[in-house]
Amino acid sequence: MRKTWAGAAVLTLALGLTLAGCGGEEKAKEAEAKAGATGSSQTVTVATAALQNLPRTVNASGTISAWEEVPVGAETGGLTATAVYVDEGRYVRQGAPLVQLNDALLRAQLSQQRAAVQTAEANADRDQAALDRAQELKERGFLSQASLDTALANKRSSDANLLAARAALSETQTRLSQATIRAPVSGLVISRNVTRGQIVSPGTELFRIVRDGRLELDAQVPETDLGLVRAGQGAVVSSDQVGETTGTVRIVTPEVDADTRLGGARIALAGGGGFRPGMGARARIDVGASPAVSVPTAAVLYRENRPGVFVVDGEGRARFRPVTILTRASQWTAVDGVPAGARVIVQGAGFLGEGDRVRVAPAARAAPAARPAAKAG
Repeated sequence: MRKTWAGAAVLTLALGLTLAGCGGEEKAKEAEAKAGATGSSQTVTVATAALQNLPRTVNASGTISAWEEVPVGAETGGLTATAVYVDEGRYVRQGAPLVQLNDALLRAQLSQQRAAVQTAEANADRDQAALDRAQELKERGFLSQASLDTALANKRSSDANLLAARAALSETQTRLSQATIRAPVSGLVISRNVTRGQIVSPGTELFRIVRDGRLELDAQVPETDLGLVRAGQGAVVSSDQVGETTGTVRIVTPEVDADTRLGGARIALAGGGGFRPGMGARARIDVGASPAVSVPTAAVLYRENRPGVFVVDGEGRARFRPVTILTRASQWTAVDGVPAGARVIVQGAGFLGEGDRVRVAPAARAAPAARPAAKAG
């Protein structure tokens, strides 16, 4: 029995020593790792984020539309189209004929009404002469007042008939002129809905014309940038299919879509440049210079698809700060998210992790004077 207790004690002592040895080894490793972490650092270069008055651009995208679309229809109806003179894509001048309707019946009516006017004029002349004689005879006492009143009534009736005949003639002349449908404005024909032989109804849209051929971009602007956009600002409108052209902001809409958080800006294009209504396009709007914090472009990197920069804190460690890119140039980028005066890591930033200790190399350089922005970020 005494031997058994002695063996158990020895076994317990050995197990305790083993556990103590393991715990000490783990603590030693932790201390060694901690010492290595605090002792090692990476050499980097830094630049000071500076507040500068930089040119800014606002990016937007949207759809090309007509500045003003003019529908063209027939004012007179029930006539057959005998000729169609234009097609889509053609530029027409104001007053140019577009469609000719069958006007044979109208011409016949016009001849009849011209004859009716001539008859009414002859009757009016006859009654005027009769009235003049009746007045002369009345003055001499050879005609009664009743006869003079009759002559005066006949003259008034013939005058009324003449006015009615002339009005009917004018109506037919107007309808005859409407049988030739002409362009109400100069512009580009973008749609045609009439063919030869078609019976045209009044009010039916036959053509649609872009007035003066002027196009504009109905751009969608983020609500965060909408306050910077003003009417009269210049813009560059571009498309991968067509190229680019210049434009001017014509209108900034006062409303923001509650679902998309986008506002609207209409940019009038300086020239067509191959753009057509319905095409998609992008715009870079020059909103003028404004104060912004500038950092070297090489300092901007992406972590989890978000742009940011590493700054050196007071303990000499690297801290990642997400930023919003306002304007990007080849050397310097305007950002929002870091304060002016912050020490931004330039060389070596891509190899750092959050909280890494860094050693700043000498000869850090401050941001130079503002340069024109190449394009918006």
